[in-house]
Formats: sequence, structure tokens, C-alpha cells
Amino acid sequence: MTHPRTPRQHLAVTLLGSALTICGAFGTGAAHAETAAQYPSKPVKIVVGFAPGGGSDFIARIVAQKLTLKLGQTVLVENRPGAGGNLGAEIALKSAADGYTLFLAATSYTVNANLYKLPFDPVKDITPVVRLASGPFIVAANTGTGLKTLKEFVDLAKKEPGKLSYASAGSGSITHIASEYFMSTADIDVLHVPYKGTSPALTDTISGQVQLVFGTVASTLPHVKSGKLNALAVTTAKRLPALPEVPTIMESGYPTFEVTVWHGLIGPKGIPADIVEKINKATRESLSTPEMTEQLASDGLTATADTPAEFGALIANEVRRWGDLIKARNITLK
Repeated sequence: MTHPRTPRQHLAVTLLGSALTICGAFGTGAAHAETAAQYPSKPVKIVVGFAPGGGSDFIARIVAQKLTLKLGQTVLVENRPGAGGNLGAEIALKSAADGYTLFLAATSYTVNANLYKLPFDPVKDITPVVRLASGPFIVAANTGTGLKTLKEFVDLAKKEPGKLSYASAGSGSITHIASEYFMSTADIDVLHVPYKGTSPALTDTISGQVQLVFGTVASTLPHVKSGKLNALAVTTAKRLPALPEVPTIMESGYPTFEVTVWHGLIGPKGIPADIVEKINKATRESLSTPEMTEQLASDGLTATADTPAEFGALIANEVRRWGDLIKARNITLK
């Protein structure tokens, strides 16, 4: 038979329960603090939204290698290609916000935010961690056109509107968006010819099927050096050291034009600030070494040193910027 508790016994049980609750709360806080202090205590994963072998994969792997040494834990790269990089982003951003799953975001991440219906908010549902590196596109022309400068291309496009064409890595790709941004800035009518990737776009520009391409440094520079393509300009505010004689688009008469190809690490919303700072610091220290500078330069990239807040502001600004252009130019994935 169960005997009823006396008021004193009831009070004792209540106090005991409250004490256990308080201890549990302190225990949780201590465990959380310990995790942050000891991070990482297990392998860290960087999700890449593209197949192995591309520019994003290249950067992710060299950064993972350096962070493995810097953090004292294995940093792995997991390729999850699909939907223009969105599949990998969704997987990473829906993971636990503990700093053990990060996403290798690229410039295309901010473009996709305006072209796809995403199951997450690309600005509000993330924790910006660190921008890794940035670089330009090379604006290159088919040698058969005889074009040597960007002004010559623009003059010809205005003289024969709709006759010239440019290649991109696909509708909605960053090469498509960057090209459209220039056509809008220069107020010229040039036909867009989308391809399934950078390689076929370059191949047809070299062969003369199209006249112009905005190409990454890694893929385009060898063709410029070999004389198969004429470099007309680069898209960043500063010239490319590998092509010091080639002017920027700003220097070519369009002082407001700048497009930077960048990569960085983001994670799910809510990663503790001390963990974010630890990754940010370790990454920036790794990127500042002469060896890393040389490795990045081989891909036409320069290491950056953004704080998490600066990187977050860049992402938000780029989402708005490309959104405005996509609406103005009525750009779709078709």
C-alpha cells in the first residue's frame, strides 16, 4: 500500500527535483563549454557541392590538408554534386550546428539563391566561417575575330547587334551571370550560348563557334598562353599577376564593373562563436604561408583574411546584387 507523503517529505522531493534540474542545466553548460574548448575532438567534414576535380574541390582539398595539421584532427572532403551545388549545401546546412560539418560555398551559391527554390534561407540559415580565396575571370576572345581589346569587342557588338555570341558553363552558372552583367553594363546585345560545363564552352570559343567567354583562370590561362585565345580583360579590380599586360574591365572603360570568383566555408546556423573563431583563425594562418600562396596562385587565386562578419556581409550583398541583375535581365535556368 502506498502511504501519502507528509508536507515535509513533499517539500524535500520538490527541492531535490529542483536541485537535479539545476545541476543538469549546469552540467549541460559545462559539457557545451568543454566541447568548444576541445574542438575538434573528432573528424571534421567539408561538403563540396560539385564533383571531384573542379575548382571548388581543389580548394577544399588543399584547405582540408592544412587544417588537418593545424587542428590536430582529420578534415575530410565529401563531394555531393547535384542541382548546381544546392544538394551539398542542403546536406551541410541541415547538419548539427557543432562545427563538424561545413560547406564549401562559392560565388555560385549567391546566384543559386535567386534561381532555385531552396529549402533553406541562404543568408539567415547559415553561420559564415571564413572566406578562403578569390580571383578573377579572364574575358577571352576567339583569335579568329582579330579582337585584342574589350573596347573592340563592344564596338563590334554595337555595330552588329545580336550577331556576336558568348559561351557559358550553363544557364544560371556564374559565368552566365557574370557575362550578362557585363553585357548589361556595356549596353550591348550578344547571344548567350550555354554549354554543359566550362570545358566545352572553351572548346567552342577556341574553334570559333562563339566569339567570347568568361573563363576561370585555371581553365583559360593555358589557352591564352598557348595563343589559342586572346585575353581582353580580367574581371577583378586588380590585374592578374600571370597576365600583367591584360587590363581590368574597370581600366577598359567600365569603372563600376567588378566580379570576383570566391570560395569560403559556411555552416549551419548556430555554430558557437568560439568554434567559428577557432576555425577562422586556423584557416587564415594556413592560407598565409608561402606554400599556400603559391598553390592558390597556380589557380589564379589570392588568399583572403575576412572575419566571419565580413564574409557574412559579402554573402548577403552578393545575394542581393545577383538577384537584382537576374530580375532585370529576366534570367532563368531554361
